[in-house]
Amino acid sequence: MPVDVPATGGRPGPRRLEAGTSSRTLRAKWRAASLASGWRFPSDWGLPEVDEVCAAVIEGGEACTELALAGLGRARATAGAGLSETLSDLAALHAVLAESGSPEGFVRPDVDATPARLLRLTALAWADIAADHLAHPEVTDPLTGLPTIAYLRTRLAEIYRQAVRDGCQAAEENLLLVVTLDFSAVAGWSRLTGMILVAEAIRAVFDGGESVASLGPSTAAALVPRDGRIASRGVMLRRELNERLSVDTQVCEAGVPRISVVRLPPAHEAACELLATLGRS
Repeated sequence: MPVDVPATGGRPGPRRLEAGTSSRTLRAKWRAASLASGWRFPSDWGLPEVDEVCAAVIEGGEACTELALAGLGRARATAGAGLSETLSDLAALHAVLAESGSPEGFVRPDVDATPARLLRLTALAWADIAADHLAHPEVTDPLTGLPTIAYLRTRLAEIYRQAVRDGCQAAEENLLLVVTLDFSAVAGWSRLTGMILVAEAIRAVFDGGESVASLGPSTAAALVPRDGRIASRGVMLRRELNERLSVDTQVCEAGVPRISVVRLPPAHEAACELLATLGRS
């Protein structure tokens, strides 16, 4: 990883880490610096690509690090992180590696101090995915097999239009049941395993035509009618989740899944904003 060189500077050589630095230690310092610099949703920071970057920094050299950072840029875009957030996270990693913190051990990430080459390759990788999503919107999440957030936005538009036609409020007839896992303590591919198991549990419970979707890297939801059965369905979902997640000891580190019932707002535009927020929570 390059030393602390302004973004207008040339291409520096890789930085040597202190002997004995582990990938886990680097990951913890990077996460702390990123959260302190404004990463808004702690539970969705730790993607498998984060661990690949840490391993590349420690073991792989400059070329491997740049390749891993491009992969992280693409993963951040896929997970819904904005470009500014993604580059601030990169700056946090650079600050940790450059040891540019205060005597108390704090680092001060600065995007302008991050080498231009790293900013460019990360931004381009992020933009590739963002542009592809605009040109080729998918309706199914390839990991979980659940419909995507774009599908649920479309489904909500239909519900809100029907509510207007029927002279009622969409929120009076429907609720969102949201499942969230806290992956902040889980590293590597166990995050992906956890969401696959969550998807299986949701499909097992909501198998009667309800709209279900993946909202983000640690969140899934079901759009269900307000028919008085929401409490019993929640209990069923909790049981299904416990049975599936308990078989993987690493996934268990994510703790107990949070199941919440969320009311829909009065307007469809506000509902879409709500989905985006829930997807990063």
